[in-house]
Amino acid sequence: MSLQIENLEKNMVKLTIEVAAEEFDAAIEKAYQKNKGKMNIQGFRKGKAPRSIIEKMYGTGVFYEDAANLIIPDAYESAAEESGLDIVSRPEIDVTQIEKGKTFIFTAEVAVKPEITLGDYKGIEVEKVTVEVTEEELTAELDKVREQNSRTISITDRPVANGDMTVINFEGFVDGVPFEGGKAEDYSLTIGSHSFIDTFEDQLVGKNIGEEVEVNVTFPNEYHAPELAGKPAMFKVTVKEIKAKELPELDNEFAQDVSEFDTLDEYKADLKSTIQTRKEKDAKREKEDKVVEKIIEKATMEIPEAMIETQVRQMADDFAQRMQSQGLSMDQYFQFTGMNAKQLFEQMRPQAVKRIQSRLVLEAIVKAENITIADEDLDKEIAEMATVYKMEADKLKELIGEKEKEQIVMDMAVQKAVDFVVEAAVEK
Repeated sequence: MSLQIENLEKNMVKLTIEVAAEEFDAAIEKAYQKNKGKMNIQGFRKGKAPRSIIEKMYGTGVFYEDAANLIIPDAYESAAEESGLDIVSRPEIDVTQIEKGKTFIFTAEVAVKPEITLGDYKGIEVEKVTVEVTEEELTAELDKVREQNSRTISITDRPVANGDMTVINFEGFVDGVPFEGGKAEDYSLTIGSHSFIDTFEDQLVGKNIGEEVEVNVTFPNEYHAPELAGKPAMFKVTVKEIKAKELPELDNEFAQDVSEFDTLDEYKADLKSTIQTRKEKDAKREKEDKVVEKIIEKATMEIPEAMIETQVRQMADDFAQRMQSQGLSMDQYFQFTGMNAKQLFEQMRPQAVKRIQSRLVLEAIVKAENITIADEDLDKEIAEMATVYKMEADKLKELIGEKEKEQIVMDMAVQKAVDFVVEAAVEK
C-alpha cells in the first residue's frame, strides 16, 4: 500500500491510497467465493460455476464492489494511522481506479483537528451567584415527594376535573363518516396531559360517568395522517371511570414513611440541605459553562464542516440509543413529534458546535499549561469505572486498549483544565 497526502482548504485533507494489484485480485477471489452460491448459471450446480464463466455472463466487474468493500476499511485504517494526522471526521470515500490486474486506488477526504489560537483564558470575569433555597422551592420538592407517594382512588361523586385519570370509549367521525384509527374502548386518558388534539380533553371537564359527550375538534394542519390534516372532526365519547391521586398529609407520619426522620421538621431540614447541595452543583456547572463560553469567544479556530457533521451524527446515534432504551424507535419518535432526521440534525447542530469548541479550547489549555495526569490518578479513575461496570479494576485495566487509555487521560486532563480556568476566574 502507498499513501499520498494532499492538504485542502478549511482543515480538510485528501488521502490517496493505492493497493497492490495482487491484493485487489485476491479480494475479487474472496468476493467470488462469498457470492458464487447465490448465482444460478445454466449447466452448473448452484455454487459450482467457475469465476470466469460468471464474469463472462455478468461482466468483468461483477465482483468489484464487494472486493472494494473488503479492501477499503483495513486500507483506510492503515493509511490513517500511517498519516499521523489527527482525523476528526468520517472519511468521504471515492474510488478512482478499479480494474482487475491493476492497482486499486481510492481517495478519502477527512477533516483534521484545527489549530487553536487561544486568547486570554486566565482571570475571566463572571457574575457571582449566591445560592439559597426559597420556601417555594422547598414546597415544590415536598409536593413532588407527596406526588410520588400518592395513591389512586376511584371517583364516583363528582364529574371529571382537570388532572383526573379517566377511562373512556370514543369514536371519531369526519364529515359524518368514521375514520380509521379513530375508535377505542377502555382508553386511559389523563385530563390536561394534552396527549389528544385540540381541546378534546378540555371538553370532557364537567362530564359525569356514563355520560355520552360530543367532542368537536380540528386536526392540526401538520397532522401525520394527510387525509385528516386540517379537517374538523366530531368524537362521540363516553366517560367510563374517573380516578384521581390522593396526596398524603404533610405531617410527622408522612416524614416517617418517606425518610429516616421522626418529625416533619427534621425531614424538611434534610430536604432543604439536599436542595442546597444540588443548587450549588448546578451553580458550579453554570459557572464552568460561562467561563468556557468566554474563552471560546476570545479564541480563534476554523472548524471543518465534516467535523461538525460527525459530531451531530454521534449525538443523534446516542439519542437513538436513549430512545431505544425507553422502548421507542426513531421512526416512532419522528411520527409522534412530526420531525424528520434532517430537522433533528439541524436542531442538534448548535450543541454539536459548542461541544467541539469547548473541547478544542480546553485541550489547547491542557497543552499550554502542560497539564498531566499521574499514573495513580489514572488507576483511581479506572477503579471508579470498574465499580460502575461491576468489574474488578485489574480486569478492566487489561481490557482497556492504549487508545482508550489515552482518551481517558485526555478527558481527565480536560476536566483539570476546567478546574484551572474556573479557579482563575474573577467573580464580579
